[in-house]
Amino acid sequence: MSIDEALAKEFDALIAKRGYGSRSEAMRDLLRREVESNRVKYEARAYCVASLSYVYNHHLRDLAERLIAAQHEHHDLVVATMHVHLDHEHCFEVAILKGSTTAVRSFADKIKAERGVRHTAVNLVTVEPGDKHALPGAHQHHGHMHLIPRS
Repeated sequence: MSIDEALAKEFDALIAKRGYGSRSEAMRDLLRREVESNRVKYEARAYCVASLSYVYNHHLRDLAERLIAAQHEHHDLVVATMHVHLDHEHCFEVAILKGSTTAVRSFADKIKAERGVRHTAVNLVTVEPGDKHALPGAHQHHGHMHLIPRS
């Protein structure tokens, strides 16, 4: 790949600052991020794991109860939550989700739209549900499936 010298110098400074050992390593990460971003945007049937984080005012009328109710209504998507008290009014919450990208996005949009919820961020990573094993030796899954990150 050829790029002009000024861009190459800027890129080298950026990757050095981020700790990459070579341009190739940095380019692989950039390409993975772009491919994954495209996959998340356009593959409606994709399955994913995700983190949804947000800050909210727990004193706002029934907001905490509405957020908990939404999580219960979507118990098939919500794997776990972590709740942090920031001050006397605000809480930071992270929900770990898994399901179809469409369902996860829809749930995230519902939480974002709640009056009093601020600073939301969603990070989706598409996965392939399956039974592949990297290590030898089969075992029973007892009703669960493996989620293999797509590369």
